Amino acid sequence: MKHLQAAGRTDPGRRREHNEDFVDYFVAQTAQGMGGLFVVADGMGGRMAGELASRYAVETIMEILRPLLVPRQPYATVRLSEAELGAAGATTRLSETKDEQNLREAVAQANQVVYDFSQNRPEQARSTGTTVTMALVRGTVAVVANVGDSRTYLIRDRQVVEHTRDHSLVQSLVDAGHLEPQQVFSHPQRNVILRCLGDEPTVQVDTYVWPLLPDDMLLLCSDGLWEMIQDEGELIDLALGTPDLQEACDHLVQRANHYGGADNIGVVLVRVQ
Repeated sequence: MKHLQAAGRTDPGRRREHNEDFVDYFVAQTAQGMGGLFVVADGMGGRMAGELASRYAVETIMEILRPLLVPRQPYATVRLSEAELGAAGATTRLSETKDEQNLREAVAQANQVVYDFSQNRPEQARSTGTTVTMALVRGTVAVVANVGDSRTYLIRDRQVVEHTRDHSLVQSLVDAGHLEPQQVFSHPQRNVILRCLGDEPTVQVDTYVWPLLPDDMLLLCSDGLWEMIQDEGELIDLALGTPDLQEACDHLVQRANHYGGADNIGVVLVRVQ
């Protein structure tokens, strides 16, 4: 695998005046191989607070982690067993990798930035916060971190083989067997988030390690995309429907708006070659 391509886009949707989603990405082709950092955040709080929360979170994460991809800096050792490396999308590990620690620390600092903002400027940032989903790709491994209900999908052979787990009330009801997965899209409390950046001084972060293969794709998005495009097959078709990743992002946003555009939309696509 010698190449990594990425594109991203946000859109306010059809029912919101402000766009509180923020995305960023960085791809580096270095002597050690391909690398990239990809982040999607969905802010909340209104009155500019959500827009600033998501922006501050993404900018903090990028500032902390981007130096890991600077050319000439050796990659950190990833401690995966042979069995784990051989299993597509394996997430159970004997020990946490260094890059998982790096992502946790970056998210912790981003959480502190958003929390301080909400505490120091309550007139502007009442009840502010943001979700975040992100992926750090180095070599043939993607390390993913997630807080909230923005998602990262790993698409392989026209199938979703892995995706992050939402930190939401409806997901907790699904996990407990009180709700069917398809009912998530229509439940009256589907927007209740149980975990986000900025709500508390500390935040719990879920991390995943996904070995990558040629032609894999990562799809990172806010709930404004996956809640509108509810059919997983359609989501995959749109992501893979054109070799131009920016055009694919545009098609995803257009389809989400076609289905109602009920929320802001944020998406980043990454292709491994």
